[in-house]
Amino acid sequence: MKYIGLLILLFCAAGMQAASLPVLELLPPDKTRGTAVMQALADRKSTREFAPEKLSLRDLSDLLWAANGVNRPDGKRTAPSALNRQDIEVYAAFEEGVYRYNASAHMLLPVAAQDVRPVKEAPVVLLLVAKEDTAYAPIDAGIVSQNIYLFCAGVGLATVTRGSMDAEALAKALKLGKGQKVILNQPVGYFKNKPADKKPQIPVQEKEENTPSK
Repeated sequence: MKYIGLLILLFCAAGMQAASLPVLELLPPDKTRGTAVMQALADRKSTREFAPEKLSLRDLSDLLWAANGVNRPDGKRTAPSALNRQDIEVYAAFEEGVYRYNASAHMLLPVAAQDVRPVKEAPVVLLLVAKEDTAYAPIDAGIVSQNIYLFCAGVGLATVTRGSMDAEALAKALKLGKGQKVILNQPVGYFKNKPADKKPQIPVQEKEENTPSK
């Protein structure tokens, strides 16, 4: 009985920890911004140093939608997946905590109020999580990763895809279920040598903008 009571207390504590983070409603994606696809391909590169500024709500919103957001009325995504499994979920890890991206609602749902970023220098690290550990999952995660790369190249953000991380510790922090697996992590931020004139995104939420960022 004491053991069961301890488990209940632990689960309640975990729930309270996640509840301390606000739900983050994102801005509708600005589909007019960015360079041409061929230019984005030409500019695509890996960057491992980041400026300390946090991403603006505009950049964060468009980043998540580009990664694996809903782009059609039927619920299909910006990233294709084998048999339309839509088997990759995107988590966003900040210094303040980690969130799960709800693509259908286009919002961030709190998971845990702890810093789980594998790269602390980046303001946000996207964690690509497979719902099932199948042969298709790494391929589908790679496609989402490339979406992130091309968006970053098109709007002038720095990023790099990484396989190096403590996957077991992340799975525990993200409260992943049986069969779920963190496949890749992808830090994103502004270039270190190009200080960005951006407002902090966490924890203050901005209002919807009418004009795209320059």
